[in-house]
Amino acid sequence: MATPNHPGNHDHQSKELPQVLVLEPPPIMKLHGDRFLNDFQLLKAWESPLPLDQFLSIHAQSVKALLTPGRYPLTRNILQLLPSLQLVVTTSAGLNHIDLPEFQRRGIAIASAGDVYSEDVADMAVGFLIDVLRKISAADRYVRKGLWDTKTEFPLGSKLCSKRVGIVGLGSIGQEVAKRLQAFGCRIMYTSRNKKPSVSYPYYSNVLELAADSDVLIICCGLTEQTRHMINKDVMLALGKEGVVINIGRGAIIDEKELVQCLVQRELAGAGLDVFENEPHVPRELLTMDNVVLSPHRAVRTPESLTAMCEHVKGNLEAFFSNKPLLSPVMNI
Repeated sequence: MATPNHPGNHDHQSKELPQVLVLEPPPIMKLHGDRFLNDFQLLKAWESPLPLDQFLSIHAQSVKALLTPGRYPLTRNILQLLPSLQLVVTTSAGLNHIDLPEFQRRGIAIASAGDVYSEDVADMAVGFLIDVLRKISAADRYVRKGLWDTKTEFPLGSKLCSKRVGIVGLGSIGQEVAKRLQAFGCRIMYTSRNKKPSVSYPYYSNVLELAADSDVLIICCGLTEQTRHMINKDVMLALGKEGVVINIGRGAIIDEKELVQCLVQRELAGAGLDVFENEPHVPRELLTMDNVVLSPHRAVRTPESLTAMCEHVKGNLEAFFSNKPLLSPVMNI
């Protein structure tokens, strides 16, 4: 029998820990390592010299839970290699990397990020809007380039208060955005899959009508086949020459080529973009526009939100292996 200090004792304990497959390291591991998951045996696919399909075949019969940051598509092909899989925990705010119908067919549960990121993403959306309207980033560049003491006049910004803000997707993030902008004196309206009986904001059943009545569109919804390129040329033209688009959802919700054209042709006043259609590639035209504010898909990432996500992931895994309800279920088994 192994003594408490015998190396074999640790091996025996690790074999008894619940196994969690990790295909690629999530951002929370880059910040905190994997100490927060000491109660689980992590099967790190990226550390194996084996091709992914061989690595998965070795653990196919034993792995019941998978942790994913959302970059790796979880499709039927992957699921066929994991016949015992019962749960996926995703640290991504979106679910567009998951084949939801296939998960449902197989009875695999999904635990989402829940509302862990909602406040930070909402803060970013408001920051983008203030920056675009008041030209903060452009003013910063103007001063740094030494243009203040020249005769070139810096253009005026636009007032935030009283703006008509159309929110596309009034989920937890959209509601946090609405709450913040209401405090600034903005008029809030929205479109969503369904009308929300808990809020009094005017509801629009389609985004084109919402855009026509708005000064600003803020994209807060997830990417699905229904929302891909939902913000098209018609919607942007309806928003108008004084209109501003903020996207903290997913890049492909906006038809990016049409967005660039509308900005180049001054059919829109400006944009704030945290996400893009083909990340990390950003259209060259956007890089020189002073009325566009760009960010490298960082709306969800603050030390505070990543620390909270560690606890959230741990809580979902503990609940699953204890046969308790998940903290943030998307689909239950």
